[in-house]
Amino acid sequence: MAAVLQSDDNDKTKPIAPKVVIISMFDSEGDVWYGIPEFNLLARNITVPGLSPIFPDVHCTSDGSVCQLTTGEAEINAATTITSLVNSPSFDLTKTYFMIAGIAGVNPMLATTGSVTFARYAVQVALQYEFDARDKPADFPTGYVPQGSFRPDQYPQELYGTEVFEVNDALRKLAVGYAKQATLNDTLAAQQYRANYKTNSVFAAGAEGPSIVECDTATSDNFWSGTLLSEAFENTTTLFTNGTGVYCTTQQEDNATLESLMRAAKAGLVDFSRIIIMRTASDFDREFPGQTAAANLFGNPGGFIPSILNIHLAGVKVVQGIIDNWDGTFAAGVAPTNYIGDIWGSLGGNPDFGPGSIFGGQNAPVQSFRTLRNGIRLALRSL
Repeated sequence: MAAVLQSDDNDKTKPIAPKVVIISMFDSEGDVWYGIPEFNLLARNITVPGLSPIFPDVHCTSDGSVCQLTTGEAEINAATTITSLVNSPSFDLTKTYFMIAGIAGVNPMLATTGSVTFARYAVQVALQYEFDARDKPADFPTGYVPQGSFRPDQYPQELYGTEVFEVNDALRKLAVGYAKQATLNDTLAAQQYRANYKTNSVFAAGAEGPSIVECDTATSDNFWSGTLLSEAFENTTTLFTNGTGVYCTTQQEDNATLESLMRAAKAGLVDFSRIIIMRTASDFDREFPGQTAAANLFGNPGGFIPSILNIHLAGVKVVQGIIDNWDGTFAAGVAPTNYIGDIWGSLGGNPDFGPGSIFGGQNAPVQSFRTLRNGIRLALRSL
């Protein structure tokens, strides 16, 4: 959608303090926000060093209340872009709400194409040892084994700190309420394709029309397809979250984005309680009955158009809800009722997954890597 670029803010010295930053991952996800009737995100355009060479600008409304940027796809692009954003002197992000707004694959046992999902947990499911399936031990259900462990069902004995993130569930529920005000897009092609899932009652949700769903997201640079890998990563999600996470959508960036925001929160640059993870479903993670995994991957489920359009249709309701209720609800922040942060407890508090806080429930202190590593190993041995 075309819109006229109205101004360039690179020469202005006063930092922009947006109320909402929309995080897109590739061009179609970003383009759906340009030229919309609700607000003009191309009124101000700020080039930020360190952003993607093909998406070098942050786009903002004329008053700076809403901004949007595109990270580039996969974990390295996401982490690099968000780290560059939070360290840019052009922005004051201490009161900003961040809304990850992208498309994803979806588990047909929980939702269907065109659906809009909001996650509490993001799980880095492929951060594991891996066998080629032809080489794995015969009694292993999958070739993926958690780091430092010896079986697929054993909790990882080595943690890198990015395996699981949990965001503010109270904020998520507010976002869900706003999103439910939207009339979602659907297409005949998506309807015809998803009807293939009706033949198995376990896929009833996949055969229905798009809806708003609260369920969790799996991050991996690998784009997988098929029941076997999907079930393996569903089990990983359950294992890594101590049975709390609900494997639902699949994408390539969110744990990287969240790690960058978590480190920024440690530095006082952002507020980690102000993060929303919204993913719309463009395709299915596994085949329908009678189909092959290859046909699922290389076929056309008809979900791309509704997934892109529903980013705007549902997402704009969330943005407007935050802006319209800023003084009464959002300026002071939405107090989380759950733990928020990473698997280590780096921001304080005690994670309800993994070994618990390795920092005794306090903010992560400055310690030597050796001291931290020994603490992690001692905690993991108890699992």
